[in-house]
Formats: sequence, C-alpha cells, structure tokens
Amino acid sequence: MNSENSIAQTGVLQPHSDPAVVRGGRDRRPSGGQSPRVRTTRADPIRTLGRVLVWAFVTFNLLVFAFLILSSFKTTTDIFRAPWGIPGSLNFANWTNAWNESGFARATLNTAGLALGASFCTLAVSAPAAYVLSRIRTRSAGPLSVFFALGLGIPAQVTVIPLFEMMSRVGLVNSLLGLFIIYTATHVPFTVFLLTGFMRSLPREIEEAAAIDGASPFRSFWQVMLPLARSGLVTVLILNIISMWNETLLGIVFLQTVEKYTVSLALLNFLSSMQFSGADYGGLFAGVCILVLPMLALYLWLWRRIIEGITLGAGK
Repeated sequence: MNSENSIAQTGVLQPHSDPAVVRGGRDRRPSGGQSPRVRTTRADPIRTLGRVLVWAFVTFNLLVFAFLILSSFKTTTDIFRAPWGIPGSLNFANWTNAWNESGFARATLNTAGLALGASFCTLAVSAPAAYVLSRIRTRSAGPLSVFFALGLGIPAQVTVIPLFEMMSRVGLVNSLLGLFIIYTATHVPFTVFLLTGFMRSLPREIEEAAAIDGASPFRSFWQVMLPLARSGLVTVLILNIISMWNETLLGIVFLQTVEKYTVSLALLNFLSSMQFSGADYGGLFAGVCILVLPMLALYLWLWRRIIEGITLGAGK
C-alpha cells in the first residue's frame, strides 16, 4: 500500500521505506508483526577493569621513572626536602661520581661485552637447533622440543651450587669467561623454544624451491631461512641482551673482585659503601639510571620488531 500511495501522489515509483522489506519485495519481518530486534553493545566490565589496571600500572611506572630522573640530579638534602620538586640546577656531579669513582664505567664495559657476546653466541647455537626442530617430522621431534622447554622451568637458584662446583674445577670462578659460558648455556632453552615456534610459521614451499634449485640443507638454512627469520632473531637477541644486562644472582656468586663486576653488582657495591662513606642518594639514583637507560633506549628503538617476533612465534 505504501508503494501505491507513493505512485498516486508523485507519479514516480519510490523506493520502499520499510527496512524489513529487502530486495525482491519479500517481507523479512518476524512473524506476528514484531519488528526486528536491534542489537546493543554493552561495555564488558572485565575488559574495562583490565584497561584501568593497565593504565594504572603504566602511570605508576612513569611516575617512578620521573622520580628516578629528577632525583639523579639532586643532592641528598634536596631529595628529602622536596622529593617531587624540580631541581633548581642540574647536579651532574652525581653522574660523574657514579661513572668514574664508583666503578660504573668499567662495570658497564664488562656488562656490555658479556651481554652482547653471550647473546650472539646463544643465537648461533640455538638457531640451527630451532630450525631442525621446526622441520623434522619424526617421533623424536616432540621429546626434543619438550627437553628444551623443560629448561625454562628450572630455577636459577637450583643450578648455582652445581655450576659453582664445575667452574671451580676448571678454574673459571671469578672469571668473565666463566660467566660468559654460563649466560650462554642458561639462555639456550628460551632461545630454542621461541625460535622454534617462529620458524614453524615460515612457509616450507620456499625451502622446497631452493632444494629443487640444488641448494643443500645448510645453504637453504643460511641463505633462505635466516633472512626470513630476521624478526624472530632480532626479538630473541634483544630479550637475551636485556636479561643478561639485568642479571644479578650469578654475578654475585661467580664474580669476586671489583674489576670484574657487572653493572648490577657495581650498584650493589655502591649501596653497601654508603654505610661507611655516608648517604649519597643522588649518586645512587644516577647509578640506577646508568643501569636502566641503555636497555630502555634499546627497547624503545626496537619495540615494534620485538612485538612482531613474539606474536609470530606464539602463533604456531
């Protein structure tokens, strides 16, 4: 009737205004003359609560970081007088004292050498193992993957005494080389586990095409798969560097002289020396900045690549 009235009034056939009538002139309204229900979206309270907690956590960390930076440029008196106040003048003496007199310069070089060298060595050992585990189709693939995954569940405290006994017998206690070997060995399970999942996401057709062209398995791995796995390699490399940079327990056990301390041990040594030389919280906060800022800058530089590698690796 609506169409007939429209034709009678205007002389032109108007499109049907009833949304329940679709193409073909069929009435798709529910039986009984009821109009279709309109779906309404409600905010999920759990998701809303999760967002609030995440933003609260982020805000708390930003406030702590701001307090850390501000305090590193203050004297101890100013820190207690106005903890959140902006310093009237930047006191760079805290940074120079922490860097030169407290041993942070040598400790930073020791830590950088250990973290970079052990991370690359771990990657060189773990990448071929992860490639093999992601490609073999035998019954041994599952147990081997579980074997590496079990290494993730062993606490570091459990391995300290056996490792110390082994390193004592070969004369590698209080040696950066001994700590280098331990860092490499303890990070292999995590690296293999993450890279195995990432390499499983890479297409097999590319390897098959390389094999048809006459490439050996080693050449396919070196020239084909490694470039494709660049995101995963960078991700696990950065995560290992951050982990080794912040490591403290093994350094306390195996390093005994100040000349071989890492950054975290230099910070602990500086804190303990305050009991005898007097409180220097400005220098202490400057030392914390020396420990935190390099890894923070590294993560901010490569955070997209890190998230991409973890996401792709977790998808398989």
